[in-house]
Amino acid sequence: MKFAYADPPYYKHGKRLYKDLHPDAAVWDSQQSHLDLIAKLYIDYPDGFALSCNPADLAWILPVYPDLRVCVWTKTFHQILAITVQYAWEPVLLHGGRKDYKRKPMVRDWLSCARSMRKGLVGAKPLAFNSWVLDLLNYKYGDVVDDLFPGTNGMAEAVALRHAL
Repeated sequence: MKFAYADPPYYKHGKRLYKDLHPDAAVWDSQQSHLDLIAKLYIDYPDGFALSCNPADLAWILPVYPDLRVCVWTKTFHQILAITVQYAWEPVLLHGGRKDYKRKPMVRDWLSCARSMRKGLVGAKPLAFNSWVLDLLNYKYGDVVDDLFPGTNGMAEAVALRHAL
């Protein structure tokens, strides 16, 4: 099977956080770019995909793509902001994946783990997160997972570890 994982810059954060890393970072400051990405994921990855996004984005993504399942990564350690309610979770939108109704062990639609630190890239995901995404898709040896925004290559590391076991 062929899967994808996409972790684009959060809406309205492309230019602000990634302009020095990629010349097209500002593209992600448009809602339409995110919606177009999801449309492309449906077409190019009918077996399944997962997409990380900002909780605020759910209000405009889910009305367009209501069949996406919202999974949740809760961060046990997160940046403390000068606001009343802290942002300590991130949605992972899931479509498809290998079906196996007798699967053991089961996989929950939530994960609680610390975020990555000192990876050199804002938004880099920890190994536990990448492994969980593979579990959500029910990745098996021989499957393909295209990481569309590889950043620190964390997803490739998680796949390599699966192959090493």
